[in-house]
Formats: sequence, C-alpha cells, structure tokens
Amino acid sequence: MTFYNQKKQLSFLLLFTFFFIGSLNGLFAQEGPERFKNEVDQIIATTPIPNGNATVYLFTGSSSIRLWKNIPEYFPNKTIVNTGFGGSQTHELMHFADELIFRYKPNKIFIYEGDNDLASGKKPSTILKTMKKLITKIQSKLPDAEIVLISPKPSLSRWTLKEDYNTLNRLMEVYCEKTANVSFANVWDIALNESGEPIKEIFIEDGLHMNKKGYDLWAEVLENYFP
Repeated sequence: MTFYNQKKQLSFLLLFTFFFIGSLNGLFAQEGPERFKNEVDQIIATTPIPNGNATVYLFTGSSSIRLWKNIPEYFPNKTIVNTGFGGSQTHELMHFADELIFRYKPNKIFIYEGDNDLASGKKPSTILKTMKKLITKIQSKLPDAEIVLISPKPSLSRWTLKEDYNTLNRLMEVYCEKTANVSFANVWDIALNESGEPIKEIFIEDGLHMNKKGYDLWAEVLENYFP
C-alpha cells in the first residue's frame, strides 16, 4: 500500500470515528434528562407560582402524576401544584429539581418515581440510592418541607416485575421510617384484588396508567397526609 493510500485510509477512519461519536452523543442526549426540556419549559410557562402566603402542596414525578389533572378536586381548599412530567425517572426529576420543585417553594412535596426506573431495568437498591440523593438535595434547599414518597403502584403491564416492585417499596418504606420529614404512602396494597393481583378496572387501555377509579384509590391514601 502506498503512503498516499495509507493516508487516505487513515483520513476515512478518522472521519468515520468522528461521525460515529457524534451519533452516539446525539443518542445519549436524546435518552438523557434533556429529552424532557421542552416539556419542562411548558410546565414552567403554564404553572404559576402560588401566592407567597399559601401553603403549597406540590405533586411531581412521572406520568401517573402528570395525568392526574384534577388533583385539586380531590383536595379542595388546598393550593395544589402539579409538575409531573413525561415518563420520567428519579434521576431526571433530580436534574430538573430547580424548575419543578424549588421554584414553587412547596411546604409539602408528593413524589412519584421508581416505576419507570424499574421498567428500565434498574435494580431497586440503585433506585433507592438515587432517591436518597434527591431527598438530600431537596432538604438542603427546603429544610422545612415535608416529603411524601408515593410507592410505585402495581400495574397490569408490568406485573412480571412485581418482585422488584415489592423490594423497592420495602426499601423506600424503611428509608422513610428512618428519615426525618419523609413519609411513605403505600398505594400498592389498595390497588390489589382479593387474589393479590392488580385490579383491572382501575386502568386505562394500556394497562399501566390509571382511570378515575384508580385515582380515587390514591386519594383515599393521600388524604391522610393533609392536615
């Protein structure tokens, strides 16, 4: 092979490597927290900061919160803020904590995460570590805020992962018992029938997200966390 051909081949390899790395970076960016940036910007634009004298109850987390559009109807005379977004995971909520939590200066924060983390293949112990980091971040900025971790719910579409769900819920509950100003809201048990399986009637067609019957059950549990 001549020197010219070697140089040409090397140039081709360098060019290929450049485009390959660029493609990977684009892919990782698409799969990272920034994939929710437009949605988060929309939440900020359409969710005003409540009056400074109000006691703010903030609900945030993944799509089970995002789709609960009528939370204020369940808890009348309370100042409710809903910043649920996409099919988020715990690390993505932590990434957008400034935009979705801190800017609203909530007195009590209801968090629903872990569901999509498990579906992505993460281990319960790994998810708990990330949740601890999120709680630490919140408590450093809002030391007087009370936090309620809502248990990942059972669902028809993810029932094969029930053992992982049960493990994560146990880990979360123990952590909450040992951590000041952090409570655990169990919405797992209330969504099971007498056979110990998810109640079919509380889900929409996808077998994952809930209908009004499902949110009625959630409200029965969560009302215990309101004064």
